[in-house]
Amino acid sequence: MDKVLSMIGLSARAGKAPGGEFQVENAVKSYKAFLVILAGDASDGTKKKFRNMCEFYETPIIEYADKDTLGKAVGKEMRAVVAIADEGLAGAVYEKYKKLQ
Repeated sequence: MDKVLSMIGLSARAGKAPGGEFQVENAVKSYKAFLVILAGDASDGTKKKFRNMCEFYETPIIEYADKDTLGKAVGKEMRAVVAIADEGLAGAVYEKYKKLQ
């Protein structure tokens, strides 16, 4: 597993990675999400919805991995979207992501 997915997994084990559309939407709208990770194979509607929402609420968003891989990283079934609800962990995930770009 790569470092980005490892950091997402660490966030999930810390209870700071709500996953799934409903939980992530609630986290973003309540300003608890510091980073949103969108699966590359999520539907166009899901991508548009979360990009628009994150832009409105000024929450950083990245597109990474696929639904199956993202789900496994947080110890669940497939997930199209995951949020990081801890500022330090979100920063660490984003830094690891930027190094890969």
